[in-house]
Amino acid sequence: MKRLVIVSNRVPAAGTPQAGGLVVALVGLLRRHKGLWFGWSDALADHPDPEPRVVDRQGISCAMIDLTPDEHRKYYLGFANGVLWPLMHILPGVVSFHRNELETYRAVNVRFATALKGLLKKDDLIWVQDYQLLAVPAALRDQKVGNPIGFFLHIPFPPPVVAAISEGLLGLVRDVLAADLIGFQTATDAEHFAQTAALYAGARRVGKLGLSLGDRTVRLGVFPVEIDAQEFARVTKAAMERRPAQDLAHNLRDRALVLGVDRLDPSKGLVERLTAFRQFLAAEPKWHRRVSFLQIAAKSREGVQAYRSLLRDLERIAGATNGAYAEPDWTPLKLVTQSSTRNTVASYMRHARVGLVTPLRDGMNLVAKEFVAAQDPDDPGVLVLSRFAGAATQLDAALQVNPYDPDQIEEAMRRALTMPLAERQERWRDLWDVIKDTSALAWGEAFADALANRKMARTKTERDGTGGLPTKKAVPRASARGTASKRARPAGSGMAEDGRPTMGGARTTTG
Repeated sequence: MKRLVIVSNRVPAAGTPQAGGLVVALVGLLRRHKGLWFGWSDALADHPDPEPRVVDRQGISCAMIDLTPDEHRKYYLGFANGVLWPLMHILPGVVSFHRNELETYRAVNVRFATALKGLLKKDDLIWVQDYQLLAVPAALRDQKVGNPIGFFLHIPFPPPVVAAISEGLLGLVRDVLAADLIGFQTATDAEHFAQTAALYAGARRVGKLGLSLGDRTVRLGVFPVEIDAQEFARVTKAAMERRPAQDLAHNLRDRALVLGVDRLDPSKGLVERLTAFRQFLAAEPKWHRRVSFLQIAAKSREGVQAYRSLLRDLERIAGATNGAYAEPDWTPLKLVTQSSTRNTVASYMRHARVGLVTPLRDGMNLVAKEFVAAQDPDDPGVLVLSRFAGAATQLDAALQVNPYDPDQIEEAMRRALTMPLAERQERWRDLWDVIKDTSALAWGEAFADALANRKMARTKTERDGTGGLPTKKAVPRASARGTASKRARPAGSGMAEDGRPTMGGARTTTG
């Protein structure tokens, strides 16, 4: 078995082995492959050592380098999260351009590649993660690294007309084409990338899932990230016996809970979501004192102006809503900006009658899948899901909404709160059938296997355009949803990280 080397913005933080989700799956993958995790240490130094330091964390080798404060400001807070993140989420109004930040972004990517090269073995598989490191594949090739290189984009890729807003992004598209395999969450993201590469990077389309650039062929693949649904369901049941779950039940006093769990981020549709809840209270006096909305929006990227502005907007809306409708023993909307543990969030999800997962755009959004896994099959809550989340292509039994439209979110909330038990159960069963046999570890193995089989896959690309990738069969609507496909839908319903992993003190998973 070939060694797997994962390259991400940060290496996992040290901690207890109780974390869940994607990071634990990647750790498990590295244990199987006796692998190495390479990335930033999360430390800043004025004069960082160019040589990486290697430590053992819970059975895997982690190699890390420090960044300077200037690199962190320009590479991470600046270009990565001030340009790439909003642009890829189609939020051009949030983009802040500074040319020197792009230069630093590229320089840090080259420094990653230089530090990594000395650790590589001849047969290693290299898997680069996410938007912070788009230039790493080309930087490795420039240093004569011939190993198979895979790249996975966890966030969406925008249409070509949006990508073209940043010439820096267009240059990075060419850089990432130095990889052998580029993975995406959805077929739409893969198609947007292929169109952009063909229009602006000089690439030529090869079949359905291939690109040619010079004498190289690059495969594109769709690998939707999954959760271990069975494990999350077990975590939820255990969490219901703990103090946070019991405290929440006491405070609710039989009121219906509407729940949102996100990072505090402009892409999550939080302003529209809180606005929709206020509209609901204005239109439905009979629900006063009968419903409470808990929005967990854990602070992140506080060094970015757009995030600070968003927090002020949310505090204003929450204050106005509670000022207008709260009573001495009822606070309709609670906005929590501190992180919560995975167990606590799981128990909140099980208590919730409605789960609001309404990002303006999202690569996948694992919170939607976790909400489904957390439910009591006998009395499940209802998932209200943005049609622009990657998960919407799989979870079509959710109430899907346009997240830009507070009226539509309000209508879905009303429908969810009044939905008969039989329909709630049927929708939940359809959703559970989609995720019950999945795991993040299987997702990681599928990508690693596709990367390892690059030569065979290239031949298959030339033959039939599939990229040689294992493809997940589309679930027929009748079997995936039973009679749910015949149900009437609310108007407008559709079909379709910040790179900080942690091994311990597990925090909320926010897609």
